[in-house]
Amino acid sequence: MSLYEIGMLLCFGAAWPFSLVKSWRSRTTKGKSLFFLCVILLGYGFGILNKLLVRYDDVVWLYGLNGLMVSADIILWFRNRGIEKAAR
Repeated sequence: MSLYEIGMLLCFGAAWPFSLVKSWRSRTTKGKSLFFLCVILLGYGFGILNKLLVRYDDVVWLYGLNGLMVSADIILWFRNRGIEKAAR
C-alpha cells in the first residue's frame, strides 16, 4: 500500500463533495465537462481493476468512493442539462 497513492486519492476525494454541491446548487452544466468527468471515472475504473487484478490492497475502497462521487456528478450533469433544456 502506497502512502502517496492514498494521499492522492484523499486529496481528490476531498474535492468531489464541493463539486457535487456546486452542481446541485447551480442547476447548470456551465463549467462542467461531461467528457472530463467520464475520463476521470474511467481512470478510477482502471485503478480499481489494477487493485483487483494485479495487486489488491484496501486502497481499492478509496478508488470506489471517488468513483461513486464522480458518478453522482455525472448524474447531476444530466439533471442540470434537463433543467437547462426545460428553461429554453
